[in-house]
Amino acid sequence: MALSANLFLKQSQSLVMTPQLMQSIQLLQMTHFELMQFIAQEVERNPLLELNADDGDLGGESADTSDLHGGGANAGQSTDDTAGSPSLDSDWYEGSGSERLNDRLDTNFDTAFADEGSSVRPDAPELLGQWKSMPGHAGETGEGVDLDDFVAGQVSLRDHLNQQIPFALPAPADQLIAAIMVDHLDECGYLRLDLDELADRLGRARDQIEAVLQTLQTLEPSGVFARSLSECLAIQLRQRDRYDPAMAMLIDNLELLAKRDFATLKRLCAVDEEDLLDMLAEIRKLNPKPGGSFEHTLSESVTPDVVVRSDNNGGWQVELNPDALPRVLVNHSYMVAVGRQGGAKDSPDQAFMSECMQNANWLTRSLDQRARTISRVAAEIVRQQSAFLDHGVDHLRPLNLKTVADAIKMHESTVSRVTTNKYMMTPRGLFELKYFFTVSIASAEGGDSHSAEAVRHRIRALIEKESPEAVLSDDDIVDTLKAGGVELARRTVAKYRESMNIPSSVQRRREKRAMAKISAH
Repeated sequence: MALSANLFLKQSQSLVMTPQLMQSIQLLQMTHFELMQFIAQEVERNPLLELNADDGDLGGESADTSDLHGGGANAGQSTDDTAGSPSLDSDWYEGSGSERLNDRLDTNFDTAFADEGSSVRPDAPELLGQWKSMPGHAGETGEGVDLDDFVAGQVSLRDHLNQQIPFALPAPADQLIAAIMVDHLDECGYLRLDLDELADRLGRARDQIEAVLQTLQTLEPSGVFARSLSECLAIQLRQRDRYDPAMAMLIDNLELLAKRDFATLKRLCAVDEEDLLDMLAEIRKLNPKPGGSFEHTLSESVTPDVVVRSDNNGGWQVELNPDALPRVLVNHSYMVAVGRQGGAKDSPDQAFMSECMQNANWLTRSLDQRARTISRVAAEIVRQQSAFLDHGVDHLRPLNLKTVADAIKMHESTVSRVTTNKYMMTPRGLFELKYFFTVSIASAEGGDSHSAEAVRHRIRALIEKESPEAVLSDDDIVDTLKAGGVELARRTVAKYRESMNIPSSVQRRREKRAMAKISAH
């Protein structure tokens, strides 16, 4: 059979991941902080985009000055792209004009320019009470003084140690060794440096390096420059004059202390139970991270994307948090002004502005779609988990992504992106949306299944109610849960217990008895 070339027509459909579609998907899973960073970059690149400053409407004249339309929850379309500058009426210059403006802004502008010039900052705020003629003096009340001038700077661990080293080590060579050791301290104050390597690099004897280290270990905070937890505790005990042979043996066997093996510790330390309890109480007063107090880490605030409130009908009302909705505005007036002065339509300026307008419209639509999607997913989660909001974590229902996706007619991947790093503020606290999705655990009586998070909460509550004489084993917890209608295997109980950092029953019994004796002692 001869081969020949033929032409055929074929019609098919395919999903193409355009760059804008990929970026829309990324917008959906961005956190509030990441979204604000992305919008700031877009505003910087696109001259048609602006961030709404929430100044409010100043009246009819100011509303016509620009044709701005918001993105996200404030998205809209232009109705008059040719809006120009407002005409200045005579009322703005007469006496009634100031009254009109005062009424609109709820502010008195009659004394806005009573004093010419800007306020002068005082050269020495601490001397304002003594020198009346100093520029910036505002009377005995202290008005006009910036309190930021009196805020003390935060001292780091390195600065704190460098202030003490010249007094402890007067020799320049020893100060050089100490400076290198300070540079190798971690955030907890531990020394992460090989002394033999340092001695070879500096050409010094190991004894000299050790002598400098011993001197540095006497500095404040107590326990700094230690190379291990045992050494850190030993340094602090020596400064407290509590490092005797029994305490040294206890410090050398911290792994037994972590296991709550008090019988072995009494035998190794050659002490009775009362002395061991005193030693344990002394160790609890020590600081295992001496440098931790100098670490000033900024805590990241979480902005909830959704706020849940109770309504008057006994149900729950789901609202998007206005603080988490970016307000992006599209300046159509600027586009029209550039179009009038841009010349030919095929000029590079016009092509650039058209592309900016397309990107701006796409961003506003994407933000609006993102807000609606988050609202729909959150509303369905609240509907599914209304018992949790009414009665607490014990009534948390098992829920998966497919259930929510089928209810709101979306794909599971979309729901997964929406619930990632998104938070919901409820009357019971702030929760990530992922918190409400837990696996199902079968009921022992054939009834409704239980949520894994609710079961973990029950296990934690049972363990918190234990007494030193009646500590529950994993088998006891299994029996108690089964009596409450939860069918759970022993290995699953152990897995949940370990995930909550709860020790075994043997360790809990030893610790509870020791704590009871310490409290009684």
